[in-house]
Amino acid sequence: MNTNQVPPPGERFNIAAHLLARNSARAAKTAFIDDRGRLSYGELDERVRRMAAALLGAGVRREERVLVLMHDGNDWPVAFLGALYAGIVPVAVNTLLTADDYAYMIAHSRAQAAIVSAPLLPVLRAALAGARHEVRQVIVSGGAPDGADARALDAVLAASVPLAACADTAGDDPGFWLYSSGSTGRPKGTVHTHANPYWTAELYGSAILGLTESDICFSAAKLFFAYGLGNALTFPLSVGATVVLMAERPTPEATFKRWIEHRPTVFFGAPTGFAGMLASPALPARDQVALRLASSAGEALPAELGARFTAHFGIEIIDGIGSTEMLHIFLSNRPGDVRYGTTGRPVPGYEIALRGDDGRPVPDGETGDLYIRGPSAALMYWGNREKSRETFQGAWTKSGDKYVRNADGTYTYSGRSDDMLKVSGIYVSPFEVEATLVQHPAVLEAAVIGVADAEGLTKTKAFVVLKPAAVVDEAGLKAFVKDRLAPYKYPRAIEFVAELPKTATGKIQRFRLRERESAR
Repeated sequence: MNTNQVPPPGERFNIAAHLLARNSARAAKTAFIDDRGRLSYGELDERVRRMAAALLGAGVRREERVLVLMHDGNDWPVAFLGALYAGIVPVAVNTLLTADDYAYMIAHSRAQAAIVSAPLLPVLRAALAGARHEVRQVIVSGGAPDGADARALDAVLAASVPLAACADTAGDDPGFWLYSSGSTGRPKGTVHTHANPYWTAELYGSAILGLTESDICFSAAKLFFAYGLGNALTFPLSVGATVVLMAERPTPEATFKRWIEHRPTVFFGAPTGFAGMLASPALPARDQVALRLASSAGEALPAELGARFTAHFGIEIIDGIGSTEMLHIFLSNRPGDVRYGTTGRPVPGYEIALRGDDGRPVPDGETGDLYIRGPSAALMYWGNREKSRETFQGAWTKSGDKYVRNADGTYTYSGRSDDMLKVSGIYVSPFEVEATLVQHPAVLEAAVIGVADAEGLTKTKAFVVLKPAAVVDEAGLKAFVKDRLAPYKYPRAIEFVAELPKTATGKIQRFRLRERESAR
């Protein structure tokens, strides 16, 4: 399948109206299940249109921004789709940040309103006090606010008449923002169009994952992430499936509880989460769950991890890579054609190029910078022309990842461009060393960075988290890697740690480890 075989959205297109219309005949069916109850497709339709009317009634105008700072729950899609239906631009933000981060995002986006979960209201208030911009209204989900500065979402919806028709938006109009989780500096406001979620749902959710209305989807990645937004909103709603939402952190125990209680058929996770689940003594037996498929993104999935998951549950993990800038996965394994240890092949509808430092294509077997061309690319980083030009290069998007194309057409991850190491004049992929370390039965997780020795030369150092009660020494792990990789790739030093620094998506923050080493 390519984009020419998928009917493009019409010139006038509103993604919220599109998703509601696709489910107009499923009014009684459950769309979302959260910790507080269920929301049918009919109820979703009405609440979305009430939300749209409420935002317009509060004086928020078309294309102005609304901050969405909410835990996953049934009110999240109502807030997000309600803004889109009105032609207003929701800015979905990470719920794990500081008041200073939110103050920056409020000022940067010039948000005219904020929709917030009740437990997050104190940090939002602190952010508003420190922001160089005022919002018109604060709407609180999941509780009555304790002051006159905010209104309860349920009361706001009850007082609003559902908006009869959506805003007359175009597919290329700005639809929503997602802030990228940059490793350094302030996060970048990534601007996506109304049409972009249409393309990811059609080209990946339907064509690759094969989602249908009989599926029950559950994503460990939260809705404010590009990965989670597709998994738990646009993909399932595009086919009329049911979604399980969870406000709390996706610990193994919390995840297993939903697997058993709600019987999801498709689970979306990340390598760190899969590793933690397989190491948990509470891991359910195969016959306790209803999973038919699992998806992984965020970081490359170690082959050993995928194989162990399949051996236990009898289902595949479909590993892929996406980005905030491309909205979802563009390079992926696919059901029935999984090659653990690779990221599979390009998703039909997307083109992949690997280029060297000189900008020219690299041959198979050599590491190159990953570029993507496809219909779901973001428009820009808001207010950041330099970074926009660096990333969005004509029809191509530079991902910041390093990859190798194999002879069979699959691609193997080599690490982030800024994580690659040059040891003795030869590039070393931290991920390759990490993937080898986690094959050891005692190792739960590993991260590899470069450190300078006494002569100023770069050497590899590994930070290793062991499984509970497991024992192995540094010499044993070094020998294990030497047996499996070229001699120059083994870590010259190994430090055992209790945990690794990570982003909220579970990505290892190697730059934190580098900072720690520099401070010593």
